[in-house]
Amino acid sequence: QVQLVESGGGLVQAGGSLRLSCAASTGSLRTYSMGWFRQAPGKEREFVAATTLTITLSDNIYYSDSAKGRFTISRDSAKNTVYLQMSSLKPEDTAVYYCAATRAISRFESVSAYAYWGQGTQVTVSS
Repeated sequence: QVQLVESGGGLVQAGGSLRLSCAASTGSLRTYSMGWFRQAPGKEREFVAATTLTITLSDNIYYSDSAKGRFTISRDSAKNTVYLQMSSLKPEDTAVYYCAATRAISRFESVSAYAYWGQGTQVTVSS
């Protein structure tokens, strides 16, 4: 079991960058696949990116179409932290961003695949 804490959100102008962090306050993230999701007001929570473990404990990376080319997910096992580097931010990226952990082996884009969630961090992009 893990407890996740996100940080790094804030207010940024369009075209700017932010780096979100997701740290485990308890447990190790090394044996979990990790995902980032976001939820804008009045909308469903949607997939952003995932770093998923393979049988050899290497990582496969997945991005949503909106995140490809602008966002980068990474894992620092020594710090027990997963990051989401976001650049070229747009007003439509405004949302609460959540990290999540799973031991599922498929459906990494699905909210229901994840057992553990952080409390979320607000990202606001002004135009």
